[in-house]
Amino acid sequence: MKKLSLLASALLASAYACADDTTTNADVQKADSEIRFTAERITLPGNEGMGMLGGNYLININKNIQFGPAVYGAVTGKRGGFFTGGAELSGRYEVMPKVLAQAGVYVGGGGGGVAMVGGGLMVRPHADLLYKFDGGTAGVSVSQVRFPNGFIKSNQVGLVMSLDTNFRYSPVSSIGKMLNIDDRGGMGFDRIAVTAGAYKPASGVADLGGVPYTGKIGYAGFRSDRFISEQVYWGIEAGAAAKGGADGYAEVLGTVGAETPVFGDVKVGARAALGLGGGGKLSVGGGSLGKVAVYASAPLTKDVFVALEGGILRFPDGQFKAKFATVQLGVELDTHRERGEARTVRGMEWGFSGAYYPKAKRYSGSEEGVKLVGFKIDRDITANTYFSAQAHSAYDGKAGGFSVGLAGLGVKTDIRPNSFFATAEVLSGAAGGGGISSKGGAIVQGVAYAGYDFNSKARLKLGVGRVKSLKGEFNSNIFDVTLTVPIGVASR
Repeated sequence: MKKLSLLASALLASAYACADDTTTNADVQKADSEIRFTAERITLPGNEGMGMLGGNYLININKNIQFGPAVYGAVTGKRGGFFTGGAELSGRYEVMPKVLAQAGVYVGGGGGGVAMVGGGLMVRPHADLLYKFDGGTAGVSVSQVRFPNGFIKSNQVGLVMSLDTNFRYSPVSSIGKMLNIDDRGGMGFDRIAVTAGAYKPASGVADLGGVPYTGKIGYAGFRSDRFISEQVYWGIEAGAAAKGGADGYAEVLGTVGAETPVFGDVKVGARAALGLGGGGKLSVGGGSLGKVAVYASAPLTKDVFVALEGGILRFPDGQFKAKFATVQLGVELDTHRERGEARTVRGMEWGFSGAYYPKAKRYSGSEEGVKLVGFKIDRDITANTYFSAQAHSAYDGKAGGFSVGLAGLGVKTDIRPNSFFATAEVLSGAAGGGGISSKGGAIVQGVAYAGYDFNSKARLKLGVGRVKSLKGEFNSNIFDVTLTVPIGVASR
């Protein structure tokens, strides 16, 4: 079970708090991991080609076995908006110096882009031949992409490349203590922010049905940034439509930027982003997109900041283009920390979940059950409160392409220390696709959980709650089973 604790730091560093106890640097452990990218062209029914890009974050469970989250999406063709999210398990062995043989399988849910995915379950077994270079690997991949309850089954050869990385974590027993360490925790992001804003489509731009846009498309998402110098950073961002009749639109991008202070801690900056997007009847072609933006940020406290941003968005092979403006509320994690400054160890959990909506209202008027697979990241704010970020996609229930992104706050309490506990969450976000009536995309969700702690190595949670579209007819009970792995991560 000890190896399971390596899985829990896939995304975020933790929040901030005060504590009097100390722990030693001997309590800090390092886990090796890699960021893997794949590129391939799959064949859809009718001999239609679709370029697909995959991104994985894989943690070394031991010398040969890796496990972690993964996402795949359309990048060329005419199925922009095709996304799936799930998990990858793979093993690799050195067959000769610097040459590796690798095999694995991805299982996830999603769809979109009007592709024939059925309920949304995607399976991708693969075998790769890799060359090991300093800092990563590169090679070729033979894979099969299959939707067992849909109509897609494709065999192909693609390219694969990975970059080596690692992260630091502490045992759960170190949570609340102080730690002197200069390395970043988790994946090493220096700041995170939730975003809300709107896209203003250009004049004359129409949706896939030929209807011109006359209003704005509300948008909600998040960003995570890591600095490579005092002014230059890279990061990731993701989001989805939350209002404006484009429910089902989603995007995932990588970003690079630079900023500089102008008045004290007030900063101005600029950034560019490239990635994948589509859905919600937007005319996006194959799904590749780009953004450029300028922004200004100001601190609200030492650790919390607000930023205003404006820019433009383009799909190179699609018709949709827009100006956008967002407001961001963020937390500084590792930036501006003095070298040698003591840091608080805070709790974080990374979980895999299965959820079931027994009555998901469709635009057709019918109500049917939907099963989803998802990821959850929970980060402690205090000993009894936490922030949660979640993503779920349908894999069964004739709703392929339906996806959900949520963020919010939770509370937790021990029923019996080191065994039974209870939590409750209130979340909001965006959902759409799969024919489910989530008009506009904005949803709210509340869930209460009862859980059991397996000696602080893994935690099982059983939840019951309600999920509701703010404007659509989607309004269902939700049943959730989540397995999480807790760790401690040094924060500011």
